[in-house]
Amino acid sequence: MQILRDRHLKENDDPLHLLNGRVHEAEGRGRAGFALFQAVRLPGPIIWIILAHDSDRPMPGALPRGVAERLHLIEARSETDLLWAVEESLRARPVGLVIATPEKPISLTAGRRLQLAAEAGGTIGLLLIREGGGSNAAETRWKCEPLSGPADSTRHRWILNKNKKGTIGFHDVSWDGATAAFHLVPPAGERCQPEEPPR
Repeated sequence: MQILRDRHLKENDDPLHLLNGRVHEAEGRGRAGFALFQAVRLPGPIIWIILAHDSDRPMPGALPRGVAERLHLIEARSETDLLWAVEESLRARPVGLVIATPEKPISLTAGRRLQLAAEAGGTIGLLLIREGGGSNAAETRWKCEPLSGPADSTRHRWILNKNKKGTIGFHDVSWDGATAAFHLVPPAGERCQPEEPPR
């Protein structure tokens, strides 16, 4: 069950949903966790594209349940090869999610090419970028950081700081790292309580 902080959100709204047929970006120390969270929630094959020399890569034994079986890891020799692999993967209709970790900032031209590829394939792209390395063509950009919390939970702060089709803001999320279940945690000092009945 989700705990919704914002009273304007309806129970069936999902503020962490990534729009289909678009490319999104995540930056910050928790960006890989955000990518895994999306991978757990989305059906279909997952393509994760990294540079061959990048030692920070997903390890199948440490992935959430059901992700390793759907994951296809691609190693690119250069940044140009990585962007080409992302573009081609986004065009592949059976793919559910394409994740990539570019090292260099994404140019506006490259960003637009990726958006066109995502639209053609109806696929969700998620670029795990370095700070300040995003493209103006991105649909959304998230800043992802881990938060301290109770010993039995893992908390994250996912800040939506760019959104072409909606509002921006932050979400403190308690996610166990294994399933699609999560809770939106109210900020410290705030409690989610039902509204007073009308008088």
